[in-house]
Amino acid sequence: MEFWEAITRAYEGYASYLWDAITHPLKFPNGFYFLMIVSLVVFGLELAFPWRKKQRKFRKDFWQDAFYMFFNYFLFQLIVFAALTKTTRILFGKLVGTMGLPTDYLLDFSGLPGWLQFVVYFLLYDFVQWSVHVILHRVPFLWEFHKVHHSVREMGFAAHLRFHFMESVVYQIAKFTLLAYIFNFKLTDAFYIYFFATLIGHLNHANLGWDYGPLKYILNNPKMHIWHHAKELPADRPYGMNYAITLSVWDYIFRTNYIPKSGRDIELGFENVENYPTSFWGHVVKPFKRR
Repeated sequence: MEFWEAITRAYEGYASYLWDAITHPLKFPNGFYFLMIVSLVVFGLELAFPWRKKQRKFRKDFWQDAFYMFFNYFLFQLIVFAALTKTTRILFGKLVGTMGLPTDYLLDFSGLPGWLQFVVYFLLYDFVQWSVHVILHRVPFLWEFHKVHHSVREMGFAAHLRFHFMESVVYQIAKFTLLAYIFNFKLTDAFYIYFFATLIGHLNHANLGWDYGPLKYILNNPKMHIWHHAKELPADRPYGMNYAITLSVWDYIFRTNYIPKSGRDIELGFENVENYPTSFWGHVVKPFKRR
């Protein structure tokens, strides 16, 4: 009954939130309309300042990636993820309880001044995501899921949220364990970080030749991220490079940065990407099949 009630509350809560966001466009924060607005703005920038001028405006897989955006941002949470998150937290609490650890949190950072809590949370949030991204490339089982994202052959803003739903599970488990349980962050304005990460992610995948000048050492950018999607990897970097999500600084600190020249026209993908499934359902089931 405990799990059933948690699942029921999760579905009701997220469905209510999503419906409220759709029916109240002026309500802030509003993740539904934010995604549409930021997508239209970045798409407009692609059309106005295209880096790869021969690339079609509606590139290959544009509409499939647009579906991925809404599926991963909203539908997956409504179908599975909200309930999965609730049950995982209950199980996690019971597990740490059997180990004699507190079931709510280990360290309490919620007493810090708001601005300092925001800065610390942002840095930890992005570093956790960078670390998980590295793991997705280095663990063969997880790489099979991450391949969906790297199967894109032409870069555009919508490719940002083209990824297998299992990635959400991996990222959220890491963020919940490290940020919510260990550090007990309770930021009410965490959505600012989420929105900023979405904007930077859209720009990173857009058909734009930007690097933000001196800020390239701090912020991930299109000229840097294009190399992360390169099909041919350097011999000394068999697992890839430029793992940055929002902040590029982690790649420069850990020396995983790699921008040897302009990557405008490099081939994207991975070995044998030509034979990778192209349909949504093909992407869903492919990682679960035995190689």
